[in-house]
Amino acid sequence: MTTLVIVESPTKARTIRNFLPPGYQVEASMGHVRDLPQSASEIPEAVKGEKWANLGVNVEADFQPLYVVPKEKKKVVKSLQDALKKAQEVILATDEDREGESISWHLVQLLQPRVPVKRMVFHEITESAIRSALQDCRSIDEPMVHAQETRRILDRLVGYTLSPLLWKKIAWGLSAGRVQSVAVRLLVQRERERRAFRQGSYWDLKATLTQGAGAFEARLVNLAGVRLATGADFDQTTGQLLGRRSVILLNQVQAQQLSRRLHDQPWSVTQVEERPVKRSPAPPFTTSTLQQEANRKLRLSARDTMRTAQNLYEQGYITYMRTDSVHLSDQALTAARACVAQLYGQEYLSPRPRQYTTKSKGAQEAHEAIRPAGEQFRTPQETGLGGRELQVYDLIWKRTVASQMAEARQTQITVLLQVEDAQFRSSGKRIDFPGFFRAYVEGSDDPEMALEDQEVLLPSLRLGDYPTCQWLEAVGHQTQPPPRYTEATLVKTLESEGIGRPSTYASILSTILDRGYAHMANTSLVPTFTAFAVTALLENNFPDLVDNSFTARMEQTLDDIAAGEVEWLPYLRRFYLGAEGLRQQTQEREAKIDPTAARTVELAQEGSPPLKVRIGRFGPYLEVEKAGEVVTASIPKEIYPADLHSEQVELILRQKTEGPDKLGDHPETGEPIYLKNGNYGPYIQLGDESSENPKPKRSSLPKGLTPEQVTVPIALGLLALPRTLGPHPGSGKPVRAALGRFGPYVVHELGAKEREYRSLKAGDDVLTITLERALELLAEPKPVRGRASQPLRQLGLHPEDNEPVGVYKGPYGLYVRHGKVNASLPADQTLESLSLEGALDMLAAKAKGKAQRPGRRKV
Repeated sequence: MTTLVIVESPTKARTIRNFLPPGYQVEASMGHVRDLPQSASEIPEAVKGEKWANLGVNVEADFQPLYVVPKEKKKVVKSLQDALKKAQEVILATDEDREGESISWHLVQLLQPRVPVKRMVFHEITESAIRSALQDCRSIDEPMVHAQETRRILDRLVGYTLSPLLWKKIAWGLSAGRVQSVAVRLLVQRERERRAFRQGSYWDLKATLTQGAGAFEARLVNLAGVRLATGADFDQTTGQLLGRRSVILLNQVQAQQLSRRLHDQPWSVTQVEERPVKRSPAPPFTTSTLQQEANRKLRLSARDTMRTAQNLYEQGYITYMRTDSVHLSDQALTAARACVAQLYGQEYLSPRPRQYTTKSKGAQEAHEAIRPAGEQFRTPQETGLGGRELQVYDLIWKRTVASQMAEARQTQITVLLQVEDAQFRSSGKRIDFPGFFRAYVEGSDDPEMALEDQEVLLPSLRLGDYPTCQWLEAVGHQTQPPPRYTEATLVKTLESEGIGRPSTYASILSTILDRGYAHMANTSLVPTFTAFAVTALLENNFPDLVDNSFTARMEQTLDDIAAGEVEWLPYLRRFYLGAEGLRQQTQEREAKIDPTAARTVELAQEGSPPLKVRIGRFGPYLEVEKAGEVVTASIPKEIYPADLHSEQVELILRQKTEGPDKLGDHPETGEPIYLKNGNYGPYIQLGDESSENPKPKRSSLPKGLTPEQVTVPIALGLLALPRTLGPHPGSGKPVRAALGRFGPYVVHELGAKEREYRSLKAGDDVLTITLERALELLAEPKPVRGRASQPLRQLGLHPEDNEPVGVYKGPYGLYVRHGKVNASLPADQTLESLSLEGALDMLAAKAKGKAQRPGRRKV
């Protein structure tokens, strides 16, 4: 008989298996083994006729959830049941948060073991942690399970009650969510602020001066004893100065006149101030701060960050990655401080171990911060990791080690200079001791902000010095609208407001993008017109559900349920069945919501009636009355709500009523060349559409090229794509440059159905790329989507075709690949011990299994 240990994933199982004594069998549940039904086909026949069946929760029977085993999990459950038959004890080793606790509870409910059951928790997968956890098992935490179940039921009640309402009133396929809809509203509110923004303009002077051999810059800050206006002095909604501001506002003419007046006058230093400043390192990562920093520094989405961190945790490289805590254990403090002393020297070590306290609203998970695992921290180079995993581990290692390093000591230098009645200021920064800067500098959400470790050196200046002005120029500035949210800043706002929990942010952001409520523009999250319509409907009819404070209070209640301080059932009853509960609100308001009004987004225009944007089956469109007739026109996808202004509206409507803008005629055929707008943005069209020419040649504009930049030569180049660059020196086959759905690319035409593609990189132009450059791109290794393109180990050549056989790392662990055949490594097989012969046997078995599968019958 064995002790059965159940974890969530094969990778975690493989790692833990190495640290357990003989007699332990480790199996993976592959996440949750049961859940609320996701579709009507999953609802059992016995309850299909019940009114509550589609909801998956019997609200009249104390909110009894209907749990089902999804089809894809039945094989997993059968495997666990078989393993249980041989077990004398079960240890549930799922993750230590609410989700992990819930998985363990569901396993007990489903498997109904008749042997002792223990719950084992740990925050890192190392030998010492696993051995220690084995000696300190406990029972399942019922309050935590209730908190997770309440959260799941709440999410189902909100989603399955409001989503059908959105389908009826706005468009099919939309969804509402308890946290998702609040996050979407944040995006919409920021876009409204951008739309209401009015730009202000102000001017100042910038001087370039020299003192001895050193040069430095200074800015005008005061004129005749009055402060010069800056961007902070403007009202964002009017573009005018805020009232009661005693400032001087210079225009271009005044600034240029002042520049000419001051240029040849003597300058003097009137004040030199040096102020010592200390900078302390940032705390170790929590889930939220890791997502933010990975987005800033690595350009990773929250989903990719968490997926990578999960892999690192399950392989034993880092501690548990879902945490709100910034605490470090004594073991971690010792390990981090040893790294500092060894790699940087004793002078870079903080005088005493540094601990941090969690400040985020609603922090609740009680384990450690995210840090490298183990009693000794492996440096990034020692891990053998590569690619994204190495990048994320490197980030975590540096942040943890830096937290135990000495403060950075800087000197902030401010110099005031006088020339006639004008006062200029020059600012500098000197790093006296870099401290933790040697290891890590936190990123910034403001791209204009200099990083803390960047020095700004000034020449030696003293009171009474007379520097020489080499250049004095007038500089114009415009105030900027509030920046759109990035994934990093949205996550930061959600956490600071106590909305949702960091462990859910990755899935929330993915849903927002997947459902069409926002799309990415560079790194910014831009809400769509659909997001505007849905947000307005919820604000007008269910204001609590999109209110930040209300949602934060819900999260706090869930925390209280997890702590055993609040009963879960009375809370659900009040929320859904109460006199002001969600069900009652929906029933009362559904009939009052006019679908036409719900599908209409009204955008205010200065001095004009509001713009009306309708949400249609094929996307948003304008609806305007002209000469007594209603004119409609689709809005191109690259026009964002905040940027839809009257000139664009006129262009879109004119192209709809009068036809597209004509750029010119083709020099050889004489056909007209048009610049048109479609559902997917602007494009070039050659010739008129007619019965003789039903599909005239068209070409989309490549990314970065605006309609205003398009000339006839550029249009001709785009229409000439694909462009033959020449023959490939190796094959003699043509190499072409073209523009496709995913952007510009080059292709090597190897044969009738065989082609080699490479995307163009930044700096490459599809209209001018040469054969030589194309050959360079084609010579680079081809990326393989969804799996590693480089093997962890090459085993040799396959005897049948001399093609390589290698071991790769995938989302579910190691596998062998030959051509298009993949075979997973058995649980007891390691990378080092695998031979070519063993790999060939595995591949042959896999290929035979594929060949024996029944094919589809022809009808």
